[in-house]
Amino acid sequence: MFKKILIANRGEIALRIIRTCKEMGIKTVAVYSTADKDSLHVKFADEAVCIGKPQSSESYLNIPHLMAAAEITNADAIHPGYGFLAENARFAEICGEHGIKFIGPTPEMIRKMGDKMTAKETMIAAGVPVIPGSEGLLESLDQAKQLAREMGLPVILKATAGGGGKGMRVVWEEKELENAYNMAKTEARAAFNNDGIYMEKFVEEPRHIEIQVAGDQYGKVCHLSERDCSIQRRHQKLVEESPSPFMTPELREKMGEAAIKAAAAINYESVGTIEFLVDKHRNFYFMEMNTRIQVEHGVTEEVINFDLIKEQIKIAAGIPISGKNYTPQMHAIECRINAEDPYNDFRPSPGKITVLHIPGGHGVRVDSHIYAGYVIPPYYDSMVAKIITIAQTREEAINTMERALSEFVIEGVKTTIPFHQQLMRNEDFRKGNFTTKFTESFKLV
Repeated sequence: MFKKILIANRGEIALRIIRTCKEMGIKTVAVYSTADKDSLHVKFADEAVCIGKPQSSESYLNIPHLMAAAEITNADAIHPGYGFLAENARFAEICGEHGIKFIGPTPEMIRKMGDKMTAKETMIAAGVPVIPGSEGLLESLDQAKQLAREMGLPVILKATAGGGGKGMRVVWEEKELENAYNMAKTEARAAFNNDGIYMEKFVEEPRHIEIQVAGDQYGKVCHLSERDCSIQRRHQKLVEESPSPFMTPELREKMGEAAIKAAAAINYESVGTIEFLVDKHRNFYFMEMNTRIQVEHGVTEEVINFDLIKEQIKIAAGIPISGKNYTPQMHAIECRINAEDPYNDFRPSPGKITVLHIPGGHGVRVDSHIYAGYVIPPYYDSMVAKIITIAQTREEAINTMERALSEFVIEGVKTTIPFHQQLMRNEDFRKGNFTTKFTESFKLV
């Protein structure tokens, strides 16, 4: 087993990794920028090294500084956490060149899944469902019609140079196709000076459901059930839960099998997540793979009673996994609390926390690195805490979350707690009726 792990990250995830290392008897090295010198991860690690100025490029993303910190402290492994360099293949490579174990997959695996086109091709070859679409750009209207018949309507036309919703048209009936095709081309030409368009199957009322997987160096892969991450804003997840209220045992089995196929196709080693889009008819399509631990890993930990960081470290040390698949035994919900003003278009709200009271009681877990007097720096992600509530049923987990949020006092900065409180009371949310579009119509009062 590793003697000393350097954690190439900050905040909540750094603290989370330190806790597991302590329990495993592994020494820890924290790294910090000058803006983070008073952060809790610095206080709780066995050693701490300052690696540079507040800007991420000069500290947490600075590979030479991180490697120097690992060398002077004699760390034999590096845990990247999530974000920053967690999915940087070059960083994983450099760790290997210095004889330091990167706790995560190999550089090749990161590369294979980092490039969207390669990932899609790998999945098709492995027999994992992907969103059907045209191979390359559409050459004519007739080709578009033919493809639409094959894929089945609705389809979406997208500009290859697109962005900001320009040059996109959803087609529900065949007779609309000609007009939509010409319009998308014209719009794309006007906006991007490039009228190339392609076609994909339009996923109706999509949900974002992901499967947690783990694989070892010996070719064994298993899944650890799903998380529903459909409640998002601008593609940023706000709430995650397991099991998904949309899930059926049959669908879990099918998605679990597909996720294992996906991870096995690249001989995946470490813990990771396969993300799917699921339409209203419960057809699912591969979206991407995250080759790292995720923010929301705690949700899975609570429903299967398993320490995923410990598993990740054990896999990196060459310990085989059991290969057993897990299904949720409890219901867990996570709210991400950000230092943002929900009444002002979620504008970041850095500054000093003057008063703090963290909720507790049965079925409440809070992962956070803040304390009273702590100054939230403006340079990094605005997440300050994750509340996870665990209960026997979804309804009870929501009720516990409501109670926990009402106890959570953070003064000095604005936070998203009011947003989450209103969400927990929302009728559609409570019934489990939501898609990835949910927050677009959700209004704060």
